[in-house]
Amino acid sequence: MTLRIVVLPGDGIGPEVTDEAVRVLEWFVRRRAVPLAMERRLFGAAAWAEQRTTMPDATWDAIMAADALLFGATGSLDQKHIPPEERRKGSLLRMRKALDVFANLRPVKAQPALAEASPYKARTIAGADLVFVRELTAGVYFGTPRGIQTLPDGTRWGLNTHAYTEAEIARVARFAFTLARTRRNHVTSVDKANVMEAGALWREVVTAVHAREFADVALEHMLADNCALQLGRAPTRFDVIVTDNLFGDILSDCAGAINGSLGMLPSAALSDPDPAGRRRALYEPIHGSAPDIAGMGVANPLGAILSAAMLLRWTAKAPAEADRLEAAVGSALASGARTADIAVHGEPVLTTRAMTDAVLAALDASLPEGPGS
Repeated sequence: MTLRIVVLPGDGIGPEVTDEAVRVLEWFVRRRAVPLAMERRLFGAAAWAEQRTTMPDATWDAIMAADALLFGATGSLDQKHIPPEERRKGSLLRMRKALDVFANLRPVKAQPALAEASPYKARTIAGADLVFVRELTAGVYFGTPRGIQTLPDGTRWGLNTHAYTEAEIARVARFAFTLARTRRNHVTSVDKANVMEAGALWREVVTAVHAREFADVALEHMLADNCALQLGRAPTRFDVIVTDNLFGDILSDCAGAINGSLGMLPSAALSDPDPAGRRRALYEPIHGSAPDIAGMGVANPLGAILSAAMLLRWTAKAPAEADRLEAAVGSALASGARTADIAVHGEPVLTTRAMTDAVLAALDASLPEGPGS
């Protein structure tokens, strides 16, 4: 069955890096017969400029009908001219909630070739291979009430509500424990149970799910501030980290320092499977829109390309092809391919497109029959 992939390039550097991920996926369609049909849809600031809406109806219908989304980036400070209701209509949070993609996988694996690009000592990060499972559709980003209010004395008051139900915690915990069984069988659950009631409930529910269903998986609890320290001090101690929406956002960005740049980090947002085993899915690099370098051809496409590898693994159910692509990225880096964000002093720097060319060359070399096949 051909899988329908909706491509939403978005804002800033989103179109640049997404184009490169599409080039790579087209290689798998052409050379490895992976059954993907990709359709590009207007979204975000580009849609506003052309149609005066950030989310055209046709785009939303395509999103709801898709097997997966390949997303670039959204938002920048220069979009304040777009009315707030339109920004909300085209928001990534709205898509995540509508698709119920509650489990956000953010893998972080040390690339030996980038040891000098990392601010950490090589011996500290050598062998680091961890994955965040960030709860993505609840918590402080969705809680109500929220907003900026003016109190009777004229004081402005900003309010966000951090809230979780037992069910929301339990399902992401199950996802993390199940994932750990395919890896090194260890889960670190991160919270602030010492000062937050929602954190105390988080710890209680994760503990109960573990005891009832996953006693074979090792579980440790860790406070979020200690986790931030340990990610820099001893990242190899972690296998699967499960945490809430806010801490998952912050801590996974901290872990980006392992390879020296957020431009290296992919992500997959996944729903629970339906009765037919189909998951809704949204794949995107975690680096954001980076408007300061948009249009310059210098953005690192590897986060988007590695997100495409996650699409191959989770939606196309082609783990061998996902492994092939991840290995090709490693080979390109080992050969010296660098964009500006991961280059150290004196190393030559490639454009966005040239970095993808290096990955495609490594993919061609991975086939015993060669490029002409």
